[in-house]
Amino acid sequence: MEIRNLLAEDWDQVKKIYQQGMDTCNATFQSSAPSWEDWDQSHLKSCRIVMDEDRKIIGWAALTPISSRCVYAGVAEVSVYVDPAHSGKGIGLALLNELVRQSEKEGIWTLQAGIFPENTASLRIHEKAGFRTLGIREKIGKQNGIWRDTALLERRSSIII
Repeated sequence: MEIRNLLAEDWDQVKKIYQQGMDTCNATFQSSAPSWEDWDQSHLKSCRIVMDEDRKIIGWAALTPISSRCVYAGVAEVSVYVDPAHSGKGIGLALLNELVRQSEKEGIWTLQAGIFPENTASLRIHEKAGFRTLGIREKIGKQNGIWRDTALLERRSSIII
């Protein structure tokens, strides 16, 4: 297994893992994976990685800017997804730790994540990677007609601050 940069030609495999996460209804409010063009445009060009096992993508992680305002250039939101067939093997934490390392190299001083409280595995790996829970955003959005809460987590870079 190796962690490497996500390439455009990885999209079909990345999209499949993304959709599997969406189908759980505990990974994101989004219900269907976007096109490569839309995903590519909405994510930072750096800090997009995959876990590759014999040319098969088994997990991915990437950053999305939280704002287009220049004062927030060093703040990004984290996405980490692992193929359910490979969950519980430390892949999510390995991807998240590498994403943290790359983000600091890119001058990003704050990473944030919005995680459904029911997604205990995601909460756990974020905590292991140095994130802290700032609070619960109650009824922040509806999913399938039901109000959902998200935990707001943050990691401040020790290198930049």
